[in-house]
Amino acid sequence: MVTMAHSSLIAILPGDGIGPEVTAEARRVLEALGLDLAFEEAPVGGAAYHQTGNPLPEATLDLAKRADAILFGSVGEPSCDALARHLRPEQAILGLRKELALFANLRPAKLFAGLEDASALRPEVARAIDLLIVRELNGDVYFGEKGMRTTDAGLRQGYDLMSYDEGEVRRIAIAGFAAAQRRRGKLCSVDKANVLETSQLWRDVVIEVAADYPDVALSHMYVDNAAMQLVRDPGQFDVIVTGNLFGDILSDQASMCVGSIGLLPSASLDEGGKGLYEPIHGSAPDIAGQGKANPCAAILSAALMLRHSLGQPAAADRIEAAVASALAAGHRTADLGGTCSTKAMGDAVLAAL
Repeated sequence: MVTMAHSSLIAILPGDGIGPEVTAEARRVLEALGLDLAFEEAPVGGAAYHQTGNPLPEATLDLAKRADAILFGSVGEPSCDALARHLRPEQAILGLRKELALFANLRPAKLFAGLEDASALRPEVARAIDLLIVRELNGDVYFGEKGMRTTDAGLRQGYDLMSYDEGEVRRIAIAGFAAAQRRRGKLCSVDKANVLETSQLWRDVVIEVAADYPDVALSHMYVDNAAMQLVRDPGQFDVIVTGNLFGDILSDQASMCVGSIGLLPSASLDEGGKGLYEPIHGSAPDIAGQGKANPCAAILSAALMLRHSLGQPAAADRIEAAVASALAAGHRTADLGGTCSTKAMGDAVLAAL
């Protein structure tokens, strides 16, 4: 974590689709705080591919490495769907995670007052949601060996290797236990240890790490049951720690439990606290450029950035309170059944700030 004794450099990587629209609102909120922040922007994803032939150009990666923190929009561009996998926009975020050693993804999910009706759950169930998913980012099937081949019978076969070593599991387990200590002291480790050797190692190592955190209550849950419990009784969860694939799926599910994927921020951290901050939603090309996107997840991601990488928890609290106030006052974008444009929602948060 950096101190604010000097101007902190924030790399803004807007990306594709609605990314530029929502990051613009997050930047407006950050600028309104009056902190000593400097901003530098660079292309990433499909936008970068169309400019340079590379979804993660060297200049963009250099900026990300120099910056104190990164505010990321989204990647994904239909015109790039036919490209070879290594040239697709999504490779940019995977590359940044790998090059910057971002291994811990924090995805909080909490219902904002007044949005009970937007949740897919009954109001009394949704009201209890206040959880944090800690997702491992550098292992699992996303980074394992993968490919296509033809079997002896002449059939096409795709394969993806799921693997973790104990060091990878240990460090994300430590991040999960530390997060639980800062919250309500409960950690649920989600795996599929009844079927997968990878998950058996995961469970074994998490149990070993638990010995160093006697103040945290540890439980284990299979991922299929966890998906069910997120709908049945989400209030039972405090912190969930899980692997890359399961965390990706469960955090998107949690977004609908709180009303919209447009509300959920995320932080991806290295071991020193430097991070990349992004809304968990995608590029939404169907509404890009129309001013319909909800900027709240990007704005809340900026709050996480202030808290985890820039040493400004009070400023983070201000942003979160302003988003809550704007929503409580009835300001809504289309995903929440309202009529606010992206900029109008940003204006409402700024007014509350």
